[in-house]
Amino acid sequence: MNIPFIDLKKQYSRIEEQVRGNMDAVLEHGAYIMGPEISALEKRLAEYCGTKHALGCASGTDALTLALMALDVKPGDAVFTTPFTFFATAEAIALLGATPIYVDIDPVTFNIDPEKLEKTIEAFKGSDNGISIPKIEGLTAKGIITVGLFGLPADYDAIRAIADKHGLFLVEDAAQSFGGENKGRKSCSLGDITCTSFFPAKPLGCYGDGGMCFTDDDKLIERLRSHRVHGQGPDRYNNVRLGINGRLDSLQAAVLQAKFDIFPEEVELRDKVAATYAELLKDIEGLTPPSTPEGDRSVWAQYCSLAKDAAHRERIQAALKDKGVASPIYYPIPLHLQTAFKDLGYKVGDCPVSEDAANRIFAIPMHPYLEREQQEFIADIIRNA
Repeated sequence: MNIPFIDLKKQYSRIEEQVRGNMDAVLEHGAYIMGPEISALEKRLAEYCGTKHALGCASGTDALTLALMALDVKPGDAVFTTPFTFFATAEAIALLGATPIYVDIDPVTFNIDPEKLEKTIEAFKGSDNGISIPKIEGLTAKGIITVGLFGLPADYDAIRAIADKHGLFLVEDAAQSFGGENKGRKSCSLGDITCTSFFPAKPLGCYGDGGMCFTDDDKLIERLRSHRVHGQGPDRYNNVRLGINGRLDSLQAAVLQAKFDIFPEEVELRDKVAATYAELLKDIEGLTPPSTPEGDRSVWAQYCSLAKDAAHRERIQAALKDKGVASPIYYPIPLHLQTAFKDLGYKVGDCPVSEDAANRIFAIPMHPYLEREQQEFIADIIRNA
């Protein structure tokens, strides 16, 4: 049985005419960079998420970099974030010379644990509470970056309260959670600035790289616009600050317009696929399928379960591979143990929940067009393993 991990071809068959028409319009007017499609997309997605402003950019990584630049992150600053995510979240912090401080995750949601966030901030300020932090002199606590991992936003009521208590900014990394909800509030409306990615495999993805920042702050959106194009001021050849070349291509915005036409329906279809998986996998011994807290909504960017242990995962993955089913690991090495961050001094055991998840987690195919027969096939392989 041929089961693609993500079926972009089936999606394209639904929107081919609209995609081609939108792209032809760009080819006709010739404004390939920052054409009218950009502002139209920004307006449409801001309305969907419930924010005042949106800013298209070249990638999710650029979105994070732009957000931190707009918030004046610099060497000597410390930013608290999760170690259980894609590298870009912490990379953006380090690229600006700041220091990521890792906060372990909740074992159910895989998102940053608010209680551990509070304890890590206390440890940063000198409390001897057993939480490991880098031994770097002169750091100033500046902000928090949360991640809506696998499509589920973090606990923003608790995290916002902690951010306000300690005077920290809050950035929502929604690279995987665009379309998700936290207590009825749309992802991308939950931080001082929110960043998302339109990488093709995302729930809303383009046909290349793309990203977007969201904010309600009039001053921050002006800084974001400036940083997006080399820090330019009102005069495009008078650069008032440093920036990047972070513009979104008009062709990618045209693709996103067509894909967003069916996005709300695809979110519903993803929910149905996830519900079917939950039904099929619930009684498999040793397996812990993902769950969503009451009042929240995941957009199911990935469907990741926990095996009993590493050996159990290895058996499952081998059985799936034998039948031609992909089961990638998100994420095999937590960020605090990545080679690029070895100078921070973190060691095995510093973020035990993240490390345990890394040893047991695996993903199975998830997309809006997965059929029940395919899901039953996958579930049977896992059960027999």
